[in-house]
Order: sequence, then C-alpha cells, then structure tokens
Amino acid sequence: MDLASVIGTVLGIGGVVGGQILEGGHIGQIMQGTAAIIVFGGTFGAMLLAFPASDVIKAFKMLPSIYQNVDMDVRPTIDEIIRIATIARKEGVLAVEGQRDSIQNPLFKKSIKYVIDGFEPNTVKEIIDTEIYLTFEEEENAGKVFEGAGGFAPTVGIIGAVLGLIHVMSMLNDPSKIGEGIAVAFVATVYGVGAANLYLIPWGTKMKRKASQRMIAKEVVKLGVVGIQEGLNPHFLQEKLEVFVEEHLRRTEH
Repeated sequence: MDLASVIGTVLGIGGVVGGQILEGGHIGQIMQGTAAIIVFGGTFGAMLLAFPASDVIKAFKMLPSIYQNVDMDVRPTIDEIIRIATIARKEGVLAVEGQRDSIQNPLFKKSIKYVIDGFEPNTVKEIIDTEIYLTFEEEENAGKVFEGAGGFAPTVGIIGAVLGLIHVMSMLNDPSKIGEGIAVAFVATVYGVGAANLYLIPWGTKMKRKASQRMIAKEVVKLGVVGIQEGLNPHFLQEKLEVFVEEHLRRTEH
C-alpha cells in the first residue's frame, strides 16, 4: 500500500472538514446535493467530451494503483536475466528455450522468444521499444484524464455558484433567505476547487509518476534481452543493469 497516497487522501478531506468545524460551521453546510450534481456531473461530462471513452475507462480502472506501491526493486529481474544470459553464453541461445517456463517476468519471457526464434537484433529492440512506449502512453493518458478533469472542475464549480446566485436573486423579496442562498451557491465553488486541487490533479500526477516507475523495469528487460542477443559477458551485463537498481538496494561489493 502507498502510505503517502492514503495519508494525502485523508488529510485532503480532513483539512477542509476540520477547518470548517474550527471556523464554527458544521458539515451540513458544505453537504449540498445540488451543488454535487452540477460539479461532478458537469466535470464527468467534460471528461467524456475531451477524452476518448477508452481513456476515461482506463483512468478509473487504474485509480486503485494510486494507492499501491510500485515495486522498484529490479534485482529479481536482473537475476533472471543473468541466469538466462549465462545459459545462452555457455550452451547457445537455443538452450534457453527449455528455461522459458521458469521465467517470472512476463515481458522478459515474451521477448526472449524473439531471440530464440532468430529475429534480427534491431527488430527485437524495436518490438520491445514499441511495447514499452504503447504501455507507457496508455498509462500516461489515464493520468492526463484526471489532470484534465482537475482543470474543468473549478470552472464547473463557478457555473454552479452563478446558477445558485441566479436563484438567490429571485428571492430578493425575502431577505431572510438571501444569506443562506448565497452560502449554498458558493458550496459549488468549494466542490470544484477542492476536488480539482485535492484529488483530481494529484491523482493524475501520481498516476503518471507511477507509469514512469513501471517503465524502468521494462527498460531493464530490454537491455537484458539485447545484451543476451549480442552475447555480452554475463558479468558485464549485470554491471550494466545494476545501474537501474536504487542505490540503497545495490549489493555491496566486498
């Protein structure tokens, strides 16, 4: 679990609600169904208009990943690559075929097949590069959906506030209701600005960051497969791949 995301989510809403209570207000004052319908319904409509439905669906499917840690320890993947590289160097690339079922990393298991089948080195690299790019692009676009929604929400909130004020203007003959009507009108602005800056934009930013982190592991696989195909010395290949290991996780040489 990504503790930072969980704490941030709780602090975001907790800060607003807590501030409202400390100011002497109560939660009911900022719980307005009409304002919620205008802001969240309008924002969702703008999302569907601005982005393909597939991107919007992908964004919501990836939402849980914001609260899950990305495993940045690529050492197990490197160990697998070096094991296969050692076999390929000693017994030949065709000997790797019998080891494919034991490979845990899906991209590595898929990509090494191209090497076994005798694909040209540039072709193998292009295939892996394309797969990495398309996956990254898909995940980054999901993040852009929430960032875009964060841009729409405040404006939709202002629309909600204006609609509320229009309603207030119709009650000028009853001054006792004007103050309450204005308060309700501005709740829409709170919803729009709050949703955008506390959740939507941060969700998009975190999603894009995690997409970049996941891409690192795929880059390790690409370099490993290319290294195996080029017949690099396993020790040299390991040194090359260890660069991708976070410093505090690197093996200490004695």
